[in-house]
Amino acid sequence: MGYADELFDLTGRVALVTGGSRGLGREMALGLARCGADVVVASRTPESCQEVAAEIERTTGRAALPYGVHVGRWDQLPGLVDAVMERFGRIDVLVNNAGMSPVYDRLGDVTEKLFDAVVALNLKGPFRLTTLVGEVMVAAGRGSVVNVSSTGSIRPNGAIIPYAAAKAGLNSLTESFALALGPTVRVNTLMAGPHATDAHPEWAAHTGTGDGIFPAHALQRAGDPREVVGAALFLASDASSYTTGATIRVDGGIP
Repeated sequence: MGYADELFDLTGRVALVTGGSRGLGREMALGLARCGADVVVASRTPESCQEVAAEIERTTGRAALPYGVHVGRWDQLPGLVDAVMERFGRIDVLVNNAGMSPVYDRLGDVTEKLFDAVVALNLKGPFRLTTLVGEVMVAAGRGSVVNVSSTGSIRPNGAIIPYAAAKAGLNSLTESFALALGPTVRVNTLMAGPHATDAHPEWAAHTGTGDGIFPAHALQRAGDPREVVGAALFLASDASSYTTGATIRVDGGIP
């Protein structure tokens, strides 16, 4: 095993990825498995979780547990943690990736139900799940939590107000949990910029070098979902052993 391989090695560890059945979550789940972790793929669509779990086992040889759960529903999260502990007996990495940003034409179209749903999935769920998993990690004496935020949290606009507010809250949770779960558990933010995921498939044609779709960004293009994996592996592994309460931006150089 080379130096870099050893630094990022996750052999024997278990990673739980919410929103792991597609987009950035799927790529991170595969990346964690390729570095040796057994992976729990959790999302609202059990069938999609099963497909990704099967792909992980087929292509990496690691064990994968698919689990259907709505992260925004407080009462469903203890069952998720119990299922992981029953199967693997440990949780070393938690990636709070599940999220949504519904489109609306005008602010008056934002209902209380929609607002509450956005906050529940992007903020309330990560709080509850980090609390539950954090207890497991503290008892084990180690762990890493990666909160997947958005550049919208620091560069909000009128089209994503509830989402931006919830992700800004998630940034705050990172710093708070880093203190609450330290010194043995690390908590960091992976702040993603515009990537060509399922939410924005139209950007898939704009991931080439400097194609100008985002002319104000330093790289002037959208990100390929695979380009988030390196940062996720850094934060999940011992490569970031002295990093906590931090924000790592993977955004193409937003202005």
